[in-house]
Amino acid sequence: MCIVAIAWQLFDELPLVLLSNRDEFFERPTDRLYQWSDQPIYAGRDQQSGGTWLGIHQEKKTGFFEQNGRWAAVLNFRDGVQAGTDERSRGALVTDFLTSSISPMDFARQLNLQAYAGFNLIVGDTSQAVIVNNRGHAPTPLYAGLHVLSNGQPEDSWFKTERLRGRLRQEVLPLIAEDSRDDYWQSAAFDVLSDSTPAPSEDLPNTGVAIDIEQMLSSVYIAPFAFANRQANQPTYGTRTQSILTLRKAENQDRDTPSTLVAQLVSRECNSE
Repeated sequence: MCIVAIAWQLFDELPLVLLSNRDEFFERPTDRLYQWSDQPIYAGRDQQSGGTWLGIHQEKKTGFFEQNGRWAAVLNFRDGVQAGTDERSRGALVTDFLTSSISPMDFARQLNLQAYAGFNLIVGDTSQAVIVNNRGHAPTPLYAGLHVLSNGQPEDSWFKTERLRGRLRQEVLPLIAEDSRDDYWQSAAFDVLSDSTPAPSEDLPNTGVAIDIEQMLSSVYIAPFAFANRQANQPTYGTRTQSILTLRKAENQDRDTPSTLVAQLVSRECNSE
């Protein structure tokens, strides 16, 4: 089901800090983070449909990698409506943006929203980030600040989104403000992404799934549980990948030259088998 937090334009050295948990069925075949050979994309890959949930534009050249600052993430929208067999994979939203050249806003505005099952999509480059979904949320630029969203409307205050927001403000953002080097704050960020505290029953959202399932899905990090095979009591679902995506100012830049931003995407696997 997934959760994403975006610190956008909060830090001069790191204008983008994106944290993500990908929640998925364990049986769904997935490639870990790698440089794709058939497209200029650096991301994990859903082997079933060929798309991805989070990635950056990156192309391998002779002796170096070329980036253009484009990045994107997609989350399912949980409203009890099942995906149709004729709908495109939501992972194609990310790959289509990363391989395009139009602005984030223009890309969001030209989408055929009804071609996909419910989604929240965030697309961005070095200067603009835009969120859109096909459940009534028009393309909207992100303002500078901390944005946390999961599988409902971007403005929804679910227990898991507010818990992640609070812990980031208290435990991670102050570290970045103090020292933006990756090794200073990323372990704390992964720790926050691993928060498995469930919501109290009175704080559960109503998204069209059974209340016991809703409870299992209510934490930032979803521990393995038997989603669709409860009688056999075999874990089938949970958080599979945790990722951190940043845009960072390149080192040793001349003050009189335009700023160059370098994208970095790191991830770690959990409950993948």
